[in-house]
Amino acid sequence: MTHPPVPRIGRTFAGLTAVAACSAGLLAAPAPASATPDPARAPGAPHATGAYPNLAPRPPMGWNNWSYYMCDINEKAVLDNARALVRTGLARKGYRTVTVDDCWMTRQRDTKGRLVADRTKFPHGMAHLGQQLHRMGLKFGIYTDVGTLTCEKFPGSLGHFQQDAKLFARWKVDYVKADGCNVPVTPGHRKEETYRDLYGQMGRALRATGRPMTFSVSAPAYFQYDGDSVWRRVIGWSAELGNLWRTGRDVALQKNTPAAKWSSIVYNFRYNAHLAGLQRPGRWNDPDFLLAGDTGLTRHEMQSQMSLWAMMAAPLISSTDLGKLSPAAREVLGNEEVIAVDQDPLGVQGRVVAQDDGSAVLSKPLQNGDRAVALFNSGSTPRTLSVPAGTAGLAKAGSYRLHDLITGRRTHSKGNIVAREVPPHSTVLYRVTPR
Repeated sequence: MTHPPVPRIGRTFAGLTAVAACSAGLLAAPAPASATPDPARAPGAPHATGAYPNLAPRPPMGWNNWSYYMCDINEKAVLDNARALVRTGLARKGYRTVTVDDCWMTRQRDTKGRLVADRTKFPHGMAHLGQQLHRMGLKFGIYTDVGTLTCEKFPGSLGHFQQDAKLFARWKVDYVKADGCNVPVTPGHRKEETYRDLYGQMGRALRATGRPMTFSVSAPAYFQYDGDSVWRRVIGWSAELGNLWRTGRDVALQKNTPAAKWSSIVYNFRYNAHLAGLQRPGRWNDPDFLLAGDTGLTRHEMQSQMSLWAMMAAPLISSTDLGKLSPAAREVLGNEEVIAVDQDPLGVQGRVVAQDDGSAVLSKPLQNGDRAVALFNSGSTPRTLSVPAGTAGLAKAGSYRLHDLITGRRTHSKGNIVAREVPPHSTVLYRVTPR
């Protein structure tokens, strides 16, 4: 007898509540791996040891269909969005991984136990889709689930890890997103043990194929409400088993109101911003998709999400109809100065250095010795925001050069880093150089 399936966090977007601030301390040592093999482990399953290969030295960038299209996805929509990445220049700026989320397959495996693409949605199959993406200079990402079923009740990979990994390798997949819905926890096993074991099996199976496939782990999202110490411990072992991990609740869907979308962005920012001590270069906290596009958000709101995600060294994965990008949305997604903060080779997640109920200030060290400083007004009225240079982690200097990465304006300061009259829901993002 198994426990009830675990639902996907945020799959159905509910009303948001205020998020409790998480402490920003370093992670405790990960719990030991389960000593009891999972009963679903396939005979002869690979037992590769050590951390998953570092296949994402910088935060992944690209596009995923889920938030905008959900299950209403097909080959044409995927390829149209891929072409839009190339046409708009976003691919050249780093948005290169195109990932097909849940609902791409049929409800049943074939007689040999293989996953089968839904030929109504993908008439030429997934290998063909990957070929088309590769011809555009893009990477091919695909979705699976480590449970018995995906979140939308399609076949999961439990009991088929090797088979599915080999299939993905034959299709020349470059990126695998593994969800954690419908994971059965057997008597005598803890939930955490089960998730760790199953994600470990999936990762080992991917490695055994010999094809490098970036591995996105969703385990922490299923422990966000299990207590802070457990959640952080799960993030710790997720960083060993994969390259990036969904830290918590999903961002809002296209069908939600603009107000709900903004609330979800703020919520996801708040829970992820205090996890900087758990991230390290090449292993990324993932607070979910960018919503800039045909979503009803204001330019200030789109820019805030982009700036805050860049400060957190988060994956920059768009989920919208890229063929309908407004000029404003295109500028937000394509701002190379902001992208450079996210993709900085130092690979450090910025930390919250000051905050109150309606604002937050983050500081992030950059490889050349500069610092990125973001001043975020989450409130409903304009505010002047300020932080002392020392509090922001800047070395003592006679003055500081401030480059506003959104407007391009350059100013100087002799002490405090100040953003005057920041509009509601807006973020000022400076690159600061001591002089």
